[in-house]
Amino acid sequence: MPVAPPEDLMREHGVLKRVLLIYREGIRRLQAGEQAPARALNESAQIIRSFVEDYHAHLEEQYVFPRLERAGKLADLIAVLRTQHQRGRVLTDRVLATSAGAAASDQPARDALVQDMSAFVRMYEPHEAREDTVVFPALRDVVPAVEFRDMAETFEDEEHRRFGQAGFQGVVDKVADIEKSLGIYDLSQFTVT
Repeated sequence: MPVAPPEDLMREHGVLKRVLLIYREGIRRLQAGEQAPARALNESAQIIRSFVEDYHAHLEEQYVFPRLERAGKLADLIAVLRTQHQRGRVLTDRVLATSAGAAASDQPARDALVQDMSAFVRMYEPHEAREDTVVFPALRDVVPAVEFRDMAETFEDEEHRRFGQAGFQGVVDKVADIEKSLGIYDLSQFTVT
């Protein structure tokens, strides 16, 4: 049986959180005057575009938000989340363009990249937390069990249509490869002493 929709969406947020860590590492390096990890940042922005925006946010916009709106729940919150999805896409456009261009040597481009990635991180950390703790639990209240199963199958079918047989795991593997290239894959390095 496919993963239930709220859990599926939450694990996809785990991918987003890992990319936000990559962005934070890129920001750190750029602000420290180190060589820009342009390729890693561009690949990460491509994951944001294909997996987070074109796939994950699309599922929310097509299946989750309308169900809650029809039930008269969380309308103000959903309006903010939709706006944030739109603004995130604009930021991703800029990160893609800048990380593919002059970010390695041009100081204004490096500064713009830092600004856009910082804005994305600042917006999406509370965004995903609110969805995980308010929106996705509310979905269980408005979708009958039989429709919940159908929604889960729809999500899984769409995942495999977009990302092949590897699906979610293939995206996780791509993120791990980027983390390894930046030296931030080993979780133990983040342990507070």
